[in-house]
Amino acid sequence: MKQFIKLVKRNVKLFFKDKGLFFTSLITPLILLVLYATFLGNVFQSSYTSAIPDGVEISNKMINGLVSGQLFASIIAVSCVTVAFCSNMLMVQDKISGVRKDFLIAPVKQHVLALSYFVATFINTLIVCLFASVLCFGYTAMVGWYFSFVDVLLILCDVVLLTLFGTLLASIVNSFLTSQGQISAVGTIVSSVYGFICGAYMPIATFGKGLQNVLMFLPSTYTTTLIKNHTMNGVLDALLSAGMPEDVLNGIRQANDLNLSFFGNSVSIGAIYGVLVGTILLLLGVFILVNFRRQKRHAQKLIPVK
Repeated sequence: MKQFIKLVKRNVKLFFKDKGLFFTSLITPLILLVLYATFLGNVFQSSYTSAIPDGVEISNKMINGLVSGQLFASIIAVSCVTVAFCSNMLMVQDKISGVRKDFLIAPVKQHVLALSYFVATFINTLIVCLFASVLCFGYTAMVGWYFSFVDVLLILCDVVLLTLFGTLLASIVNSFLTSQGQISAVGTIVSSVYGFICGAYMPIATFGKGLQNVLMFLPSTYTTTLIKNHTMNGVLDALLSAGMPEDVLNGIRQANDLNLSFFGNSVSIGAIYGVLVGTILLLLGVFILVNFRRQKRHAQKLIPVK
């Protein structure tokens, strides 16, 4: 246990000490902030304003609340995965530099070492994402706060679950990387592609029907929808109270992926939680299997040849 705690502390410290690794993990949130500040924010504001029927008075605060809810959900949905990949790159760097071999010679058990990287990645990612959440809460408070206390708790719960999902995914994928070039390639792909396939950069409802059907098989679609529901439901309820017609609100929900449909069947929030938890359990099983096989191969190498 002492070895495990020391390794976790070491990995956490190295992540925050390595300025290149740390700032790389913040690239995606910064990209989203720039996108919304320079382009997407105005586009969504215009679309919401144009959807308001004649005779219905809607304040700018409510419109800003809708946009900030999208921004909040997009940042968290993407960051919980991209930050996890960046944080877990320390495991690959240790493999490349030979530090991992030194640990195993020390000796440190294979499963202890793997678990220390996993826990450190989870802690690092959670710290960054909670910090990003605090900034988003602050921004929302300035432009249009419609969160209830329950909404805040659900958002924080989502952050923890999404961080666990991202940590497991990163730990599995990165375990197969063996070079600096592979680190760069995977980091670039995840940072640029994940935001699109999870519906963070642009709602999945704006894609073609065929692509929508494909994306419905990916858990990332449900993670983004989950956080969007908790960041936008409050302001949507306020719009309903202000006189916005139900059909217009349903259109907004549909356009922002708040109401998912799996081949014509509506997907409830409970089902989304089921998909997310089921995916986490599946990834946990794969993570255990990968490390069990790696430990078995390591043990075979240590057996002396007669």
